[in-house]
Amino acid sequence: MSSPARVLVVDDSPTMRGLITAVLNADPEVNVIGQAGDAMEARAAIKQLNPDVVTLDIEMPNMNGLEFLDKIMKLRPMPVIMVSTMTHRGAEATLAALEIGAFDCVGKPQPGDARPFGDLAEKVKAAARSQHRYGGPLRSKVAPPAPANDFRVGRKIVAIGSSTGGVEALIAVLQKFPRNCPPTVITQHMPPTFTKSFAERLNRLCAPVVEEATDGARLEIGKIYLAPGGDRHLQVVNASAPSCRLVDRPPVNGHRPSVDVLFDSVAELAGRNAVGVILTGMGRDGASGLLKMRHAGARTVGQNEKTCVVYGMPRVAYELGAVEQQLPLGSIGEEVLKLTAARKEGIE
Repeated sequence: MSSPARVLVVDDSPTMRGLITAVLNADPEVNVIGQAGDAMEARAAIKQLNPDVVTLDIEMPNMNGLEFLDKIMKLRPMPVIMVSTMTHRGAEATLAALEIGAFDCVGKPQPGDARPFGDLAEKVKAAARSQHRYGGPLRSKVAPPAPANDFRVGRKIVAIGSSTGGVEALIAVLQKFPRNCPPTVITQHMPPTFTKSFAERLNRLCAPVVEEATDGARLEIGKIYLAPGGDRHLQVVNASAPSCRLVDRPPVNGHRPSVDVLFDSVAELAGRNAVGVILTGMGRDGASGLLKMRHAGARTVGQNEKTCVVYGMPRVAYELGAVEQQLPLGSIGEEVLKLTAARKEGIE
């Protein structure tokens, strides 16, 4: 990026605005050009300052962040990063914001946080680079759950990795899955407490059962398991009865849970009896693991650049040779079903 990302910070708390501003201005590639305490001030500031990115509090007086975000996405689409409390209510609101079209989210600091706001500056820079997609936001329309059909599931396991933009992307993919979908495991980079709410939201929107993965849970047809955010990685273990394992290991690629850890375990356990999918996201997490899956005989799919919120993880995977085929988001769910269906001449 040739010039610093220009940011407007919107929060009703002067203290919080000051903290966010200090964190962002510590990065030489980010420049906070203004602050606003509510939606009215923010609207005027956006018109006057024309920022590259807005950070937006969810709970504000007069008009809450969700209502304001919806107006932004309809009237002047631009990258918005939500700043949320790390509570169940905050998680629900943030997930709704991501579906409306927010670029990403960060949690408000908790006592003892070593890095308040985590990788907010990196997210802001990625958001600024993604402006091309906001000629009209790539918002996924909530479709009805996939109807019952004649899909005959084979013996393959599906493993999916995603990060920034993954809420929209996963909804788009999983809503194509029928009730009897192949056992599916997912690592989505997301703050702790958010994944349980996200699993519940997916469960309401999709035909299969979606749940937060628990240690020892058996992989079953018609079930989708989402790695819990926080301090453990998700693996798949036990070839005779594939199951979820949550392991306490250091972060990999800066993430815990890590997509690479999941993909590595699926490559080792399932080999050719697996399908790996890498979706939108910053960085490179999952790229080397997807390559291991492909080398082990798995079929692999990557989201294409045009439909990614951030073409980071899928790009690295493609450049490594890990991606067998790149597809637009709208085609990935159907392709996964083709790759996991039982063969007519016999069940795989």
